[in-house]
Amino acid sequence: MLQRPAAAPFSKPESSTPEQLRKRARRAWLLFAAIALAIATAALYGAGLYGRTTEVGALAAQGRTDANLKVALLRAVLESPRALPVLLSEDQQVRDALAQKSAAAVDVLNRKLEGLVSGTKASVLYVVGTDGLAIASSNWREPISFVGNDYRFRDYFSGAMRAGTAEYFALGNVSKRPGLYISRRVGDEAAPLGVVVVKAEFDQLEADWHEANRPAYVSDENGVVLITSVPSWRFMTTGRLAGPDLAAIQNSQQFGDAPLMPLPITRPQALSPDVSIIHAVTPGGNEAEYLRLSTPVPSTPWRLDYLVPAEAPIAAAVREMRLVALGVIVPLLGLAAYLLWRRQSGQMRIAAEQAARTELERRVIERTEDLSRARDRLQAEISGHRSTEAKLQVVQQDLVQANRLAILGQVAAGVAHEINQPVATIRAYADNARVFLDRKQTSPVEENLGAIAALTERIGTITEELKAFARKGRTAAEPVELRGVIEGAVVLLRSRFAGRLDALAIDLPPPSLKVMGNRVRLEQVLINLFQNALEALEGRDDAHVRVSVEETADGVTVGVFDNGPGIPPAILRSLFTPFNTSKEKGLGLGLVISKDIVADYAGRIEVSSDHRGTRFTIHLLKAV
Repeated sequence: MLQRPAAAPFSKPESSTPEQLRKRARRAWLLFAAIALAIATAALYGAGLYGRTTEVGALAAQGRTDANLKVALLRAVLESPRALPVLLSEDQQVRDALAQKSAAAVDVLNRKLEGLVSGTKASVLYVVGTDGLAIASSNWREPISFVGNDYRFRDYFSGAMRAGTAEYFALGNVSKRPGLYISRRVGDEAAPLGVVVVKAEFDQLEADWHEANRPAYVSDENGVVLITSVPSWRFMTTGRLAGPDLAAIQNSQQFGDAPLMPLPITRPQALSPDVSIIHAVTPGGNEAEYLRLSTPVPSTPWRLDYLVPAEAPIAAAVREMRLVALGVIVPLLGLAAYLLWRRQSGQMRIAAEQAARTELERRVIERTEDLSRARDRLQAEISGHRSTEAKLQVVQQDLVQANRLAILGQVAAGVAHEINQPVATIRAYADNARVFLDRKQTSPVEENLGAIAALTERIGTITEELKAFARKGRTAAEPVELRGVIEGAVVLLRSRFAGRLDALAIDLPPPSLKVMGNRVRLEQVLINLFQNALEALEGRDDAHVRVSVEETADGVTVGVFDNGPGIPPAILRSLFTPFNTSKEKGLGLGLVISKDIVADYAGRIEVSSDHRGTRFTIHLLKAV
């Protein structure tokens, strides 16, 4: 019996015709498209802004750590030279040379300064009289000796004479090398004898900074760059100097004839007092975006600026957040579009039904025929659906059976692989026993037979373990002595690799060190790794396998390193995939089973390999 469709909650007035509904639908879709575009644009903009802000925060946190480390290194470089003037200002030989100015006293002082500078981080040590002339220097033998030069014009001389101590960064007027001059007055203010000066250079520090490929520079209170990982930026300025300041610095010859031009840094955007986004041009490169972090250098008037490349990571973070935003809004917009289409479809259906009802009396026969044909089609579709459902059930059953067969195949292969090692050892012990019987030596035969019996028990244990693995079971973890596990693995390999175990160098842990696991299963892991390492070194005269154990904050790590040819990249990418092996007779299950065993006890296995060798690292939980 045919029933009239129920009116949809979104139905239009009965006077609405299908043509009117189509016009309204077009307007609705245009409005929906505009709203969707606005929402997508706003979401992408917001996601990009959030991604940029988040990434900048992460880069700033990392950059602060690096900048603080650089400041600490700079302070460490400064501390040693700062102590020298203090000590020398109280030295009697320095006082004698300044007071007497005799050739003998000066010669003794020259040799003393020469010996001191070789054992410190100072570049040059020299002593200046009250008239500003250097009377002794650590470089007195060199062509660029400071002895006899007049330093009255240097601020570090006048500052020390006036205040007792001074520090002054400048370009050497003799050596033409930049450095920090640290000076201290000899004698009291009322009766000064002279000044002791030490020059510290920062070539090694700048070289260390340069290796990081992240620009860093130290500027003084005037904004002049003193120390930098970019050599061409030295004696440039962080901002344009005012005319009087520029003239005063140039007249003092503090930085020689350096033009004191501003750094190639543009468009600074401050994010906080010590963090800003800038654009900079590095030598040999194009303009790029950097995150600049500024921090003061304690005990100096200097500041360190550290530039972290920000363009690529920010772009990646923005792209990632926009993809996430698209992943959220696209399904929502799709759902909204579906609901709109469903509403319009309902309205169109209701309108069509209303139009059809007006002609119902006139077209009773035709309508009845149409309904009959629709019923037949519906019945055919229902029949087709039932047939398809039955076929799907058959296919599903086939897939389940295939999956069971695959699991049984893996378990069978695993059993064959795991018992191969004990069987090989049993064969070796049996051959040895035969030799001893021929020699009428019964005592070794009894030992071999005892070992064979123990290994047969081990085969049984391995079979039970793998059967439990096939049932998705696991052996309960318990405290196991790691030293015994390593020694047990070596014992099982001794017969198979006789004469080659000398390549094993094992740092055995103390007997008190225990890990969580099962001794037999952990021995299986180590046997697989030792065997793979020794097989990889077969035929090499310099074969070497290093086994180390280390306690970490969260557990214990066991490292197995060999100096073999390494694992081919194609094998390394799928190393822990079943049946993946480079051995002619290998099954490719050893590492898969080992990884599963370690994972059962909340551990993990890591591997790294190149042409210098391969390292496997096992992470295990420490027993408490």
